[in-house]
Amino acid sequence: MSTPKLALTDTKAAKLTADVLVIGTVSGADGPEIAPGGEEVAAAFDGDLAKVLATLGATGKAEEVVKLPASGLRADVLLAVGLGKITGDAPTGEQVRRAAGSAARALSGIGHAATTLGALDLAATVQGTVLGAYSFRKYKSEPGDDPVGQVDLIVPDAKDDAAKHALKGGTAIGESVTIARDLINTPPNDLFPASFAERASELGRSAGLEVEVLDEAALRKGGFGGILGVGAGSSRPPRLVRLRHKGPKAAKKVALVGKGVTFDTGGISLKPAASMDEMTSDMSGAAAVIATMVLVAKLNYPLDVTATVPMVENMPSGTAYRPGDVLSMYGGKTVEILNTDAEGRLILADAIVRAAEDEPDYLIETSTLTGAQVVALGKRTPAVMGDEDFRDRVAKLSQATGEGAWPMPLPEELRGDLDSKLADLANVAGHRWGGMLSAGLFLKEFVAEGLPWAHIDVAGPAYNTNSPWGYTSKGGTGVPVRTIAAVLADIAENG
Repeated sequence: MSTPKLALTDTKAAKLTADVLVIGTVSGADGPEIAPGGEEVAAAFDGDLAKVLATLGATGKAEEVVKLPASGLRADVLLAVGLGKITGDAPTGEQVRRAAGSAARALSGIGHAATTLGALDLAATVQGTVLGAYSFRKYKSEPGDDPVGQVDLIVPDAKDDAAKHALKGGTAIGESVTIARDLINTPPNDLFPASFAERASELGRSAGLEVEVLDEAALRKGGFGGILGVGAGSSRPPRLVRLRHKGPKAAKKVALVGKGVTFDTGGISLKPAASMDEMTSDMSGAAAVIATMVLVAKLNYPLDVTATVPMVENMPSGTAYRPGDVLSMYGGKTVEILNTDAEGRLILADAIVRAAEDEPDYLIETSTLTGAQVVALGKRTPAVMGDEDFRDRVAKLSQATGEGAWPMPLPEELRGDLDSKLADLANVAGHRWGGMLSAGLFLKEFVAEGLPWAHIDVAGPAYNTNSPWGYTSKGGTGVPVRTIAAVLADIAENG
């Protein structure tokens, strides 16, 4: 995947030479209106550009794309992209991000474009452009159109350090999300525990991270019963990858954990055939954590951050773990298996206990944990569970990034449903009610006492099975890279 070349310019939009010039529109009371930044372009149409767009059927609604000849301008084509209705003084960052993404998707095959959206929110425009231009064509025999080659960002303060910082940070975040997307979109015959560990190691070493990989022998010696149990049915043995960044003057230590089930059949508790192909995305949490670590190193966050990433393939076979088995987890707790399709929490439990041994100040973990998350919050809204104060902090920051996570409770009355007649606890409750919350309560059992932690369940948001929208492509989305990055930045600034 190639990222468009992005450049800052303070050249007036009406005087900039490009194949396509992008401006924003908003939904007004009487039709489309030209968004701030596009005034000079509108003047080239004698002030009648909004009327021309209305004649072409434009309304300014969110993600609407309308193209017309750029008469009177130095560009060949004018592309007007909708921001939607503006409720405050200006569009939100997410409105700008989605508009920039929609424009970037429409610019596929274009060599050189320019946009005025950066005057509204430069960082959001950069992120939206990078993410909207994304496509994954590695396995296509026909190459298809390349993403837009270059995008000039028209901003009045192009030479200021703040603008340069927004460009660098927005590009780094966008590129890290695309790393996660590429990993998620790689099919499981090419991305299995060993090859996933190799890719993570290559990414980590290239970024300057410390890398440690535990193979099946090291996992057995260390007593990682959850990871070994889930991976026992596959001919491709499990791995545990550890990546560490120690930033300058690091005042806080943060542990990241991400679920890396490279394919999930459900094991002996076999999933239905319908949509099982989507289980190639069951390692989205691991992909997000690895991509975030690359970002942390690239921007040199002043934190000590360590990622602990378990990688397994959950398959049915003569060696697979079974309902009724009892696993001895890393750290000593025992778990009765009632359903082998509740495997993610088992490998996360091992990783959480190992991560806590580093005595972090915060723990953030993420996974495609439960189908119940989709039932509760839909396909686009992640759930956050955990320590209430930290949970709410993560949710608030996630909403600011546009990923929109929502805080969820961990009701004490559900904990008793995880009691086991044989072991310390069972891996599922005996009913379907509050399945996401029960999974959160299971994970809580393995979190060290007093450690602020948050779990981000992205079962729905991690993978887009429908058509592309905004800056979100079909397939892997890279959620919640931007959320975790925002939380880490907040910890670095505020502790």
